[in-house]
Amino acid sequence: MSARLTVPKTYKLAIGGAFPRSESGRTYEVTTSKGAFLANAAQASRKDARDAVKAARTAQAGWAKATAYNRGQVLYRVAEVLEGRKAQFVDEIVAQQGVSAASAGAQVDEAIDLWVWYAGWCDKYAQVAGNLNPVAGAYFNISAPEPTGVVAIVAPQENALLGLVSVVAPALVAGNAVVVVASERYPLSAISLAEVLATSDLPGGVVNVLTGSPAELAPWLASHADVNALDLAGAGAIDWVDLQITAADTLKRVLAPGEVVASPQRIAAFTEVKTVWHPKSMV
Repeated sequence: MSARLTVPKTYKLAIGGAFPRSESGRTYEVTTSKGAFLANAAQASRKDARDAVKAARTAQAGWAKATAYNRGQVLYRVAEVLEGRKAQFVDEIVAQQGVSAASAGAQVDEAIDLWVWYAGWCDKYAQVAGNLNPVAGAYFNISAPEPTGVVAIVAPQENALLGLVSVVAPALVAGNAVVVVASERYPLSAISLAEVLATSDLPGGVVNVLTGSPAELAPWLASHADVNALDLAGAGAIDWVDLQITAADTLKRVLAPGEVVASPQRIAAFTEVKTVWHPKSMV
């Protein structure tokens, strides 16, 4: 009998709950830390970015209408599935980054813990970001945060999973939909995370993952009129000031590159505050 051939994994894009190849047909090689071939990743195009934004816009309203408690349950389910596939993520990180299994395991553990932490904020952040404002008069003046809409993200480029989770999870808490450009050098874990999302209870299109060049994709996302906010966490190596200027044409919220710290402020960065007045009494 002939020896069994393994089935190599094909890493595609994640758009609208499906896993298409790039419409351009382009791929690029992902290599190990020593330069050996590891896999082909899809190289997303401008058209792929447009498709991802369209999918995010279609899915966002339904995700935003879910109760805060339900969003927390869904995000916690993602962490459960991540935990169950931990070994796969460890193997991918070891292969891509050339780190030890212990180091890769610590990154996966931290990513799972961070996802759980943000899931817990779903039904709490509004109390922190909102307010009952003092006013001179017989009125209640209440400010409450709402999702800003579609958030385009350039993920941190220096690691495979943790950086991605650190920017995607907080954007989801308030009810936003996401289009994220994964680490160009370490893209494989991003697509595996998209598979986790697709097999959890997160509606298709709420998170869309593009692999390829941030320098190529970010300008199109910055100029897209249907993108409401831009997180440039991983854009430090490209001309991100021009991206800010481009984003200003459509009045986007922009988060500049910098260290990504787990914080409720990162949730609030992608919300809009609605303030309402209500009389205290009819007398």
